[in-house]
This record gives sequence, C-alpha cells and structure tokens, in this order.
Amino acid sequence: MNTLHQQVGKKRRKLKKRYFLLLIILLVLSGTVLFVGTSYSFREVPSTSDQPVTKPASTNQPEPITPPEESNPEPEIFPTIESDETEPPTEEETEISSEEPTEMPAEENTEQLPAEKEPEKVVYLTFDDGPSKWTEQFLDVLDAHDAKATFFMQGSNLKKEHLQESVKRATQEGHYIGGHSMTHNYQALYTNHQFVPEMIETLDLIHKITGTTPRLVRPPYGSAPGLNGGQIRKQLAEAHIKIWDWTIDSHDWELPGNPSQIVQNIKRDTISDKEIVLMHEKSQTLEALPEVLNFFKDQGYVFGVYNDASHFVMNFQNDAAL
Repeated sequence: MNTLHQQVGKKRRKLKKRYFLLLIILLVLSGTVLFVGTSYSFREVPSTSDQPVTKPASTNQPEPITPPEESNPEPEIFPTIESDETEPPTEEETEISSEEPTEMPAEENTEQLPAEKEPEKVVYLTFDDGPSKWTEQFLDVLDAHDAKATFFMQGSNLKKEHLQESVKRATQEGHYIGGHSMTHNYQALYTNHQFVPEMIETLDLIHKITGTTPRLVRPPYGSAPGLNGGQIRKQLAEAHIKIWDWTIDSHDWELPGNPSQIVQNIKRDTISDKEIVLMHEKSQTLEALPEVLNFFKDQGYVFGVYNDASHFVMNFQNDAAL
C-alpha cells in the first residue's frame, strides 16, 4: 500500500508541475499579446479619429510615440491638418496689405499734383483754307520756332494728291488737322443746310490721308450768323462734332503785300491769357509769321495745339454742346 500511495503521489506532483508550466506559458503569452495590442492601438488612433492626436501618458514608452513619416504612410494626414491651421493668419496679412496701398499712392499723388499745372498763357495759332502751295513753308517756319498749330483744311484742296504729303507731314510733326467744309460756300452750308454733311465728308478725307480721327471744325465766315438757328447746331451735337471760332482776327486775307499790318492787328487784339488767332494760308501771312511767333514768345505765351480729349468751348454762339 505504501508503494502504491507513493506512485500516486509522484503522478500528482508531475501533473501539478505540468499545470504550473502551462499556467506560466499562458500568462507570458497573454502579457505579450496585451503589450503588442496596446502599442498597435496607439499607432492606429490618428486614422480613425477627427480629434487631434494626443500622446498617451506613459512612463514606459519613449516620448516620440508618433511614428516617423518614412516608416508609416498614414502620418501624411498631419501636414494637411497643419496647413489648415496656418491659413487663418492670412486674414491679418490681408488687412496689412489692404492698408498699405491706400496710403502709398495718396502720398505719390500729392507730390505729383503741383507738376501738372497748365501754362498761365497759351496761344493757339490757327490757319484756314489749306492745304496750299505754302503749307510746306508754314511747317518749316513753325518747326524753326518749335511751335505747333491747328490747321482747318478744306475738302476741295484735300482732294489734290500733290498736296496730301504736306497734310501727312503736318500730322507727323504734331500739328492738328481739322475740317473747314468741302465748298466754303455760304449758301450751300447755311441756307441749304449742308454744313454737317460737308464737315463729315471733310473729316473723312482727313482720316483717309492721315489716319487720324479729328472731331473739330471751323465754320467758314464764323458760326455767327451762319449757325444762329438751332437746327444745324443740333445736328453737330448729334454727330459729336465740335466747332471753334477765334478771339483774334488777323484780317490777313484782305491784306496782300502788307504783312506788317497783320502783325499790328494781332498785337493790338492780344488781351487775354488764352487766345485763338485766325489766320489763313496766304503769302502775306507767311511773311508775317516769324514776327508773330517772336511776339508771343516775348509776351510769355506757350504755343498750344488743339486736342480732342481736352476740348474747351470757343464759339460765337456760346453753345456748350459744341
């Protein structure tokens, strides 16, 4: 009996050892699985949560829990979150940028304003009835005195091909070419109401020759009394055509061979800081022109040339629409 009891006791002890070893193995395995599972769960949190990633408080784990970008592709999510967080400061940048432009140009404009003053005294030299055989010589004298002028040319002369080169030269040298009708006939223009059609035809001829698009004309014999009635003036306004009369009449057309009297007439009637002088392409006017130019220079005048963009009213009808 003692022997049997001893054998049974040995078997029980062996079984206990086996159970103990199995228990230890199971505990080791469960601890390993638990450790791996928790560390893996820390790595997967950023891809499934909208909340910002926070580091678990643990003294056993090293500080940089988030895996480096090289080892895990999922951290690419983080740059997009960071870029969204950096966008709001651009509101401050836009405020600063919007304030700066409003200040800088204002300072520049205030500095430039004094430099844009108009001349105190301006004279506009105007010549009617061209082009003519004297046009080239008029241009030579004006060029020698560094002066610009406004020419009102007649359609019947503009059609002459041998004179068209002079018209082109006048434009190229900075002079203005305006219209002066086709016929210069009082009855046709005013009595028969052909003023506007003739002026349009004349301006079209100037455009074909020079490439410019003038809108200024001079009424033959002046706008008074020819344009006393409102019908033609209304047609001019509808056609966007402007008219210029004059402040000084040189009477050169009735003074052949007497250039000195032309000069005296101009000197006598020069009384304003802005003058428009009526002259014609005549030989006596060509002789008087150098002295006329010197006179205005000595009086401190600047030679102006008409510009469509800066038109000012100058007609005997005092019509603001023209």
